[in-house]
Amino acid sequence: MPTDENHNKTITIGSAPGVEVEVLPYGATLQRMSVTGGDGERRDVLVGVAGEHELRSSTAYFGSTVGRFANRIRDGRLEIDGQPVQLTVNDGAHHLHGGTDGFDSRHWTVVGHSRNSVELDLTSPDGDQGYPGEVRAGASFSVTPEAVRLELTATTTATTVVNLTSHAYFDLDGHGVDEHTLQVFASAYTPVDAGGIPTGSIASVDGTALDLRVPRRVGDLARATHPQLLTARGIDHNFVIDGAGLRRAAVLRSERSRSALEVWTDQPGVQVYTGNFLDGSDVSRRGSMLRQGDGIALEPQLFPDSPNHPNFPSAVLRPGQMYRSVIEWRFSAHV
Repeated sequence: MPTDENHNKTITIGSAPGVEVEVLPYGATLQRMSVTGGDGERRDVLVGVAGEHELRSSTAYFGSTVGRFANRIRDGRLEIDGQPVQLTVNDGAHHLHGGTDGFDSRHWTVVGHSRNSVELDLTSPDGDQGYPGEVRAGASFSVTPEAVRLELTATTTATTVVNLTSHAYFDLDGHGVDEHTLQVFASAYTPVDAGGIPTGSIASVDGTALDLRVPRRVGDLARATHPQLLTARGIDHNFVIDGAGLRRAAVLRSERSRSALEVWTDQPGVQVYTGNFLDGSDVSRRGSMLRQGDGIALEPQLFPDSPNHPNFPSAVLRPGQMYRSVIEWRFSAHV
């Protein structure tokens, strides 16, 4: 049964000296994530804004759970079992992160809360943003001393598409991410056009600026001259993670804090976003204007625009099926 906790209240799970997380029911948002670094200093490693009011006026999805469909769908159009579906558009001509009123801008219901976990629930009605079927989504956050786990689930009353993720931005030392290194365990990526929409091909990262199989400095990646990165003003690409099942997708490291973040997931892709459209219009919890280089988002997911590309992993969810996605953020000292 739902608890009587106020939907505006920030919920804390975990405790020092381990990981401590604050979750905001608005958008099932990761609001803070306090970690003790390898240098012994305790800091919030999430980049974001002060609270719900600021989240409402932002378009950066700071820490939010995004859906019904994370990332982009071309022209907001798709077909389900041969029937055309038109979704709302909110990214130029395209549909992004669930449309004009996505899961990130809804109050989720707290259905369970313990010292180390919180469960939230959201019902999306049939026709919401153009999607067929009533979808019931769940977001379950839990912590251990060294990690945070998010399990996302969904069921539907009619055949639809679902693709959920967390849009958390990270900075492991409080000084921006340009000096961080990033490693992504992906031998391929999905190239995009000028609108950020996948072309439908799956390309090798060999010999490109998108080969992150060895650690690369984030500041160099965001300013590389590869045509794909020039088009996106940095990295804003889906990487095809090697392997299957729950596995390590990416590692972010800071020499300054001597800390490392491993992102684990069971999803086929991870969107790497270097905050290309952070332009100073949002103010951080520390009071500074947020710009590119202040944080990086690593978003496990199905592939962008997958309903329009039969060669991509399917996002179709049918009645009687359960959508499930697991994300784990694992922290360690880095020497």
